[in-house]
Amino acid sequence: MRILIATDAWKPQINGVVRVFDITADHLRAMGHEVAVIGPDSFALTLPAPSYPEVRLALPFGGRLGRLIEDFSPDAIHVPVEGPIGLAARRWCLKRGLPFTTSFHTRFGDYFETRLGIDARHFYRMQRWFHDAGAGFMVQTDSLERQLGAYGFRRIRRWGRAVDTERFRPWREAPGFDPDFLGLPRPIFAYVGRVAREKNLEAFFRLDLPGTKLVVGDGPSLAEYRAAWPKVHFTGYRHGDDLARHFAAADVFVLPSRFETFGLVVLEALACGTPVAALPVPGPLDIVGAAPEVASLSEDLAQAAEDALALDRTACRRFAERFSWAECTRQFSANLVRIA
Repeated sequence: MRILIATDAWKPQINGVVRVFDITADHLRAMGHEVAVIGPDSFALTLPAPSYPEVRLALPFGGRLGRLIEDFSPDAIHVPVEGPIGLAARRWCLKRGLPFTTSFHTRFGDYFETRLGIDARHFYRMQRWFHDAGAGFMVQTDSLERQLGAYGFRRIRRWGRAVDTERFRPWREAPGFDPDFLGLPRPIFAYVGRVAREKNLEAFFRLDLPGTKLVVGDGPSLAEYRAAWPKVHFTGYRHGDDLARHFAAADVFVLPSRFETFGLVVLEALACGTPVAALPVPGPLDIVGAAPEVASLSEDLAQAAEDALALDRTACRRFAERFSWAECTRQFSANLVRIA
C-alpha cells in the first residue's frame, strides 16, 4: 500500500509526535508499504510558530501540496495535525471526495482551561471540526477515547504506542558504562522532553528532593529556566544512544506534566530500567496506573519521586518489553482507509 502522511510535525523538529511518525514510517516500510511524508520541509516558505520559534510552520500555497499528493498517488492518506499542512490536506481531500484518517496528539483544551481559564469545550469543538471530517480518528488510550467520545468525536479507533527496546535499554549493565558519567550528586531525578511551560516543569523544580534535578531537552523556556533555577542541571538536547544513556543514568524519571496524550518518555525511561514518578493523570495512568512495581503516581510528586527510588529496575525493563512498535504499526495500517 502507498501511504501518504501530511503532517505539520516533522523533522527537523524534535518532539514526541515527530518520533512517533518517524518510527511508524520506518516500520511501515519494513512491512512492505511505500511511505511518503509531506512536512514543513516540503515547502520553501515557512514561518516560526508563535512562542515556539524552533518549530517552523509551512505556508502550503500555490497548489504544491496537491501536486505532491498527486505525484505520489497514495492508496491511503493520514492527516494528523491541525496546522497549515493539515488544514490544506484536509481541504484538498474533501474537495475531491477522498477519504483520509486523522489522529489526536495535543490536549489543547485541557491546557488552556487550566492555564487561562478558557472553557476547554471551545478548543475541543475546533478539534472535533477538524477530525470529524476524516473517515477514522486514531487515539492512544482508554482515557482519551472516553474523554473525546464524551466531547462528541466520532469514528474513534485505537492506535497505541511502544518503545524501541534496542536503543532504550539498561545501559547500566553494558560493559564499560559508567552510571556516574554525568558527575552529579545522587540520587538523580531526571525529566526528559520539551522545556516548555505546558510541561509543568516549575512544579518539578520546586520539589524538595535530595541529590540532583536533571533536565534533558530544549524548548522555548530553556533560557528562562536556566536563569531562574540555577540549582537544576540542564543539558539541552540529547539524541540517539546518548539520550538513552541519560535515561539510564537517572535514578528516577519524573514527569510533572498534566496534559500528555500518552507520554512516550515514560516507556523510554522504563526500557532503560529507570522507574517513573508522575502525577495520577491521563497518560501515566493509562501506561503504569496498574503497575506500582515500576512507577509511583501521586499528587504529592516529591513523595512519588522518593518512593520510586525503591522500585526494581529489572522489573521496569520487563514491563517496557511488552510494548511493541511492530504491533502498533499493524494497528495504524489497519486503521487506514483505502482510497477507492
